[in-house]
Amino acid sequence: MNILIGQYFNGEKWNGRGKEYDSKGRLIFEGKYFKGEKWNGRGKEYDSKNNLIFEGEYLNGEKWNGKGKEYNWDGKLIFEGEYIEGKKLNNRVKEYDSNDEDEEI
Repeated sequence: MNILIGQYFNGEKWNGRGKEYDSKGRLIFEGKYFKGEKWNGRGKEYDSKNNLIFEGEYLNGEKWNGKGKEYNWDGKLIFEGEYIEGKKLNNRVKEYDSNDEDEEI
């Protein structure tokens, strides 16, 4: 069971900024909530080892709508660009290789 820690607004829980932890107490998401669900705005997701794997825009509770960044397992930036419904758009994209060099696509 996941644990949510966040704000109340107008007597409703989980309206505003909050953090979600898995059953072992590991942070898996931080961002905005609306009625207990992930919502619009910027958010961050973490893997099971608390490594940041995604930071970017959420729309209607869905991640990867708008600008975002993806990171690999050791925290290295591997993609920076725009998404729609989880798919990478082909405009203004940067892919990063293992030599820390970026390449505009």
